[in-house]
Amino acid sequence: MSKFNLPTQFFLLLALSLFLSFGLHVLVLESKDLPTLDNLIVRSYLVNGFLAAAVFILLNHFKEKLKNQIGFLFMGGSFLKFIIFFLFFYPTYKEDGDMSAMEFAAFFIPYAIALFLETFFTSKMLKNLEDSPKL
Repeated sequence: MSKFNLPTQFFLLLALSLFLSFGLHVLVLESKDLPTLDNLIVRSYLVNGFLAAAVFILLNHFKEKLKNQIGFLFMGGSFLKFIIFFLFFYPTYKEDGDMSAMEFAAFFIPYAIALFLETFFTSKMLKNLEDSPKL
């Protein structure tokens, strides 16, 4: 995968990871005779993937200009994800007064995968920036 640049590696691995995770998630739900596409699961995978990609694009775009503030930008991206969760997912999950384990998993699994990859690749991006020759 090293023949691709870092953003391309990130997008490919993010898409592949979320796709495989979604498939496994649905298979587990089916094997337990639980509803497979309830709890906003499709929206959750799509939104988490899109937001992780958008945050990484911004971080990569500003890596040279704002390299000392990348951590703050990363935290801002995480804050944005929380806002999206509380605006578009939480009200539906709390309609019955309780957030079930399946509702939590529907959001948290893709969130955790996207966050892990975003953190890993941001770290790689900063390491590459550190190792690049100074002009």
